[in-house]
Amino acid sequence: MKKLVFKICIYTILILLALEIWVRVFHLTKDYPVRYVDEYGVEKWVPNQNGYSVTGNRRQNFSEYHINKFGYNSYREFNPSKDKVEIALVGDSFIEGFHQNYYHSIGKKIENKLKGVEVYEYGYAGYDLADQLHLISQYKKQFDLIDYVVLGLKFENDLTRGEYNVVQERMALETPIYKALRQIKLLVYLQNIGAFDAPRELVSKLLSAKKSHQHTLTKEEEEELQKELETKYIENFESLIKTHGFDKTRFVFLLDAEKTPGLFLNYLNGHGFKFIDFSQAMNESKTPTTLIYDKHWNNRGRNIIADVIVENFKKH
Repeated sequence: MKKLVFKICIYTILILLALEIWVRVFHLTKDYPVRYVDEYGVEKWVPNQNGYSVTGNRRQNFSEYHINKFGYNSYREFNPSKDKVEIALVGDSFIEGFHQNYYHSIGKKIENKLKGVEVYEYGYAGYDLADQLHLISQYKKQFDLIDYVVLGLKFENDLTRGEYNVVQERMALETPIYKALRQIKLLVYLQNIGAFDAPRELVSKLLSAKKSHQHTLTKEEEEELQKELETKYIENFESLIKTHGFDKTRFVFLLDAEKTPGLFLNYLNGHGFKFIDFSQAMNESKTPTTLIYDKHWNNRGRNIIADVIVENFKKH
């Protein structure tokens, strides 16, 4: 019996080692760049990092990223001046662009259509409006030199807070234990393909079953709660604008009007905030605009986003 247990342990270790080597050799999982908070309280990536982003259980999406000297995934460094024309793209993972090679980014596509214009991409996964406006206000001298600034905005998750603070949940990923776990590529691979989703869902269901039965909301109650939420988000928006400022002559939001409440769209229009709506252009596409396993834009979607930004910039 002892020999059997011993053999099982040895074979298990050997199999795990073989799988670890297999994942590493064929690069089946993504590299994790290191994040930090700089001296101005801005969360971003540690400069001068390179690696590969992998999505899907069969390496369905494999792309290279490059973190520049300023701490963002970009094919160029950020050197704005009064003598040049520059565009800044500020936003979350959709702007960050880890799902496509950094040299085929939205910014690069825009530059290909606007000769002589430099595009700076300040994208970081998880950025909401508080993060974006804090970045711009802390690097005001740099952004004052940029001619046109596009801020990605999703109403449902970018206005949940009315003031800026460092998101500790994201920075917790840089603790020694998380860094050590990320070195086990097999573990990262299993997590990325959803191998741990079922156990997590089971635990969640067991925990929720212990809670008392909640009242089922009527349609009227749901509508009232939604209205209260929209009002609260607009209040958060106003608070952020009041704190950090907003140059309506150079700044414009990039959003999907179909997924944005009419109350907020009317607010933007009524208060002189400009926005680019890409919903119609996306809907008119005859081919898919997002990845098949992810809601992020694919190459077609990125081309469309580049086109609508270029069109708006020319009008501007």
